[in-house]
Amino acid sequence: MDDGVKSGQHAVRTSNLGLILRAVRRRAPCSRAEVAAATGLTKSTVSSLVGELIDRGLLREAGAAAGERRVGRPGVMLEVDDRSIAAIGLEVNVDYLTIVAVDLVERELFSRHADFDARAAGPGASVHRMAALLAEALADPLLAERTVLGVGIAVPGLVDAATGTVTHAPNLRWHDVALRGPVAAALARQGLGAVPVAVDNDAGLGAVAEHRGGHLAGTPDLVYVTGEVGIGAGVLVGGVPLRGARGYGGEIGHMPVDRGGPRCGCGRRGCLEARAGIAAILRGTVPDLLPDGPLAGAAIARAVRATAERAASGDARARGALAEAGEWLGRAAAVLANLLDPSAIVLGGYFVPLAPWLLPACEAAVAAHTIAPPRGGALVHASTLGLRAAARGGAASLVDALDRGRLPLPPRRRPAPRG
Repeated sequence: MDDGVKSGQHAVRTSNLGLILRAVRRRAPCSRAEVAAATGLTKSTVSSLVGELIDRGLLREAGAAAGERRVGRPGVMLEVDDRSIAAIGLEVNVDYLTIVAVDLVERELFSRHADFDARAAGPGASVHRMAALLAEALADPLLAERTVLGVGIAVPGLVDAATGTVTHAPNLRWHDVALRGPVAAALARQGLGAVPVAVDNDAGLGAVAEHRGGHLAGTPDLVYVTGEVGIGAGVLVGGVPLRGARGYGGEIGHMPVDRGGPRCGCGRRGCLEARAGIAAILRGTVPDLLPDGPLAGAAIARAVRATAERAASGDARARGALAEAGEWLGRAAAVLANLLDPSAIVLGGYFVPLAPWLLPACEAAVAAHTIAPPRGGALVHASTLGLRAAARGGAASLVDALDRGRLPLPPRRRPAPRG
């Protein structure tokens, strides 16, 4: 058979496997007949491909349909198998690494947060630490017996997702860093085999996490705003990420909001990030606690906790600085609201513990600068996923890629049936 024909048949089969997996995910528990009706595939094709998905640990039979009355063999129900697979998300940021593992129904299995100064370490040492942390996580009893679907890495900057290259991450000071290959190679050296690795922007993956598992899960038109040293936005329109022509959309942190304002990490002046990023907030709230030089590592988390404590105690300086930052965020949120008309804008990261003092000024600025009539209820919300959002989104994006036939299937757990 011609190689092109074989390739085409393989692509069709892979697509159909993903189609069935996605159909079961949406309808489980469901029968093979229901899957055939939902996908338009023949019953014989569904039966064959379901068998392969079961062999690979992706689906399982869940017994006969409850209360079913029919002549002949009762229908056996199918559901997604949550017992043998893990998808891993990893976020690398200026001051930490976060790992989140989920099963095939996107239930969180494992999470770990580690202070790490990725900016000072540089790309090479960061890759080494990421691989070591992944190896430690995968040796944990919660994950050790599971097959790894892949690793989805979230990075705060411009990412060429097709090649896994970080093209420009100003807060990390990374430029044109090929991340996918070195991480995959480091994992192989750790004895983990050929693990698929994907790299994407942290804000975009945060939006995926909110859409699939946050407190507003299922909201199709949503914006997620990171609250780290940098500020970025992940945008979903109709549940689909809005990436832009080159995949670089959502960089609202470098939206000019204050001509002649403070210098930003990108080298320009007056960016939103320079006015409302966490570093800017902390300089206004706890300057006495900040170290000399760039703010990074565990010092950021300690300063954020101190800011929340001072604001809660009524400290006028802390509350004033937070209100000012909240207004800048609200002005930016109003631009997003006028441009995109989202159902919700979710503030994540370090904005979450500071939300009680950021949100009032933010919401007031949104109300003052949006042109659409009030919708009732708040537009801007604090995330419930905290610093796990981008990593969780990295894991969830792998599950979605599997459903869409864009990720290699895990190996069979038992020999394929003959005939």
